[in-house]
Amino acid sequence: MLSVAFFLSLFLNNPSFVPRNEKVKEFRIVENDTLTYTLKLALDDKGRPQYFFRNIFTPVCYTNECKPVYINFYWDLLGNYMRYDLPKNKVLTKVDHDEFKEEDYQKLQDILAQPNSIFADLKMEDLITTGTEDLTDSVDVKAGATLKTIKNQVIDGAVYTCYTLWQIAYGKAVPEMQKIIESYTDDKLLHSFLTSNNYHYQYWAMEKVVGKDGSVSKPFEQDLQQIIAGKNIFTAKYALQHVNNSFFESEARQVWLWESYQKAAYPLQITMLKKLANIPLTSSLANNLKAALTNANQEQASLINQILAKN
Repeated sequence: MLSVAFFLSLFLNNPSFVPRNEKVKEFRIVENDTLTYTLKLALDDKGRPQYFFRNIFTPVCYTNECKPVYINFYWDLLGNYMRYDLPKNKVLTKVDHDEFKEEDYQKLQDILAQPNSIFADLKMEDLITTGTEDLTDSVDVKAGATLKTIKNQVIDGAVYTCYTLWQIAYGKAVPEMQKIIESYTDDKLLHSFLTSNNYHYQYWAMEKVVGKDGSVSKPFEQDLQQIIAGKNIFTAKYALQHVNNSFFESEARQVWLWESYQKAAYPLQITMLKKLANIPLTSSLANNLKAALTNANQEQASLINQILAKN
């Protein structure tokens, strides 16, 4: 069985995870003529969406024998896989009926957490020899990876299980989740996404609140500032590059931007300076940039001089 330490590690590595709430809304998903299942959305006590989950039963067939697999999957609100657990008294087994060891369960989590897995572009017959659990002789060619890399992405004796479960984690349920969450989208959800530690949420919400012309919806300006000054350099750069220049023209905003610049990592400082190249400066910011030339390196000095030359 899985240890407490393993479950704790999954929780800590998934900051978006919210402990299961009693409130659940169910959605009937029809994938094709023969496959229908229930997708569940966990809600907090105010009816706000928290995460999706699904209680899965799927047969996994080895040679001429099929074994049932019972497992629960959890996704964030945009359909990004987070984690799995097993129903009470259920275990996973390999082709020889040996139960998974703790390291197998841990490896399965690692496998399922890879959206760019080799499973994305392979069919089952490309991966293993029909009727066996043996990797095909040509799997490295078809996967475009070394045999060692491939073996690191599967569990020996449970290749079919890994493949089947990965396909479910990244399958047709994902776009259904994205459709569902659209129906819950309002200012509260957008605020929570923008201020989340989940960068998927932040990118998704920024597309909603930043117009094609780079204008920012008034209620979300503070959220955008928080992202730009935040610890995630990638979302910060994205926000800087997509927000209209006029967002930074007020004196208060330029005071804030300079304070953020001084605390920012070097790559983000460069992005900020490039952004300022086409923004009219307040006298205060111009003076701060002039003073910064003393300790600037060549790249910074070049950008600062270009900015000052235009002001």
